[in-house]
Amino acid sequence: MSELQGMDTPALAKFLIDSGVSLTGDLKVELISGGRSNLTFKAYDDASAWVVRRPPTSGLTPSAHDMAREWAVTSALQSTDVPVAKTIAFDAEGTVLGAPTTVVGFEPGRVIRTNSDLEDLSDKDIEGNTQELIRVLALLHGVDYREVGLGSFGKPDGFVGRQVKTWARQWEQVKTRELPDVAKLHDKLQAAVPATSRSSIVHGDYRVDNVILKADDPSSIAAVVDWEMSTLGDPLTDVALMCIYRQPIFDEVLGVRAAWTSTRYPSADALAEMYSRESGNELSDWNFYLALANFKLGVIGEGITHRARAGSDSGAGAAGAAEATHEFMAAGLRAIEGKNS
Repeated sequence: MSELQGMDTPALAKFLIDSGVSLTGDLKVELISGGRSNLTFKAYDDASAWVVRRPPTSGLTPSAHDMAREWAVTSALQSTDVPVAKTIAFDAEGTVLGAPTTVVGFEPGRVIRTNSDLEDLSDKDIEGNTQELIRVLALLHGVDYREVGLGSFGKPDGFVGRQVKTWARQWEQVKTRELPDVAKLHDKLQAAVPATSRSSIVHGDYRVDNVILKADDPSSIAAVVDWEMSTLGDPLTDVALMCIYRQPIFDEVLGVRAAWTSTRYPSADALAEMYSRESGNELSDWNFYLALANFKLGVIGEGITHRARAGSDSGAGAAGAAEATHEFMAAGLRAIEGKNS
């Protein structure tokens, strides 16, 4: 059988053994997810299982695939009440698989990704699931990052201003055509950056399919996953992105009918209000954060198409993901101009 792209099973087995992991029988590897973010594999022997993550093999958007970030934050959160997988090993230099790679414990449970995954959930299940998502996000934002050793993990001062610049730079790296709305929204965002903001650990990609739920209880999160976008910054960027992901056009970015865009979940406005109540934090300058989240998602959609054209296996619909970019940029303009409801 041919090796999976981006994987070298014998090299991974040696790395695990060298990291103090005892293997029982041959190591086997399966691809879990192949391209909306990092490559995610399940590695297992006759007794145990692990999750192995590394960047895509081509067309990288630099900050979107930072394995060192993922390793640092999940390691630090081991001592908190935020549910994360057990950290096992980290190849920072990329000597094992040709790119930086993390290995964490495999958390059994269920992941709700597509609309069809909701079919066996009752409305009460979804209500409980939503409440848990909000509770855990507020819990994450309440962690004292200095106390858990993440004081130098990022630079929270000036975070939102840098985000505007960062995603504008990444647009230049991944754009497949020119779109006037991108420059227009970028200019408006630069002019509207809030003077002050809170700081916390931010996940950077928080929604229902980036958590593992306990198999028998959709209202309980076993582990939050996909931390490669995490840093220290403004928690409202997490909240706004979670809300903007609710737009139906996000299906075009994922290439599937997403669970998180389902009308069975609360509206973006309701989610924001739930978070504000749970965290005790006001949603100041909210239209700016909504606009920034739309800007970011537009660039991400473009980047998926860019990687597909570069030959990376990004999954079904990747070549057309950029079709959503214009709609996100337009939504961002409406938000920052106060024209959305």
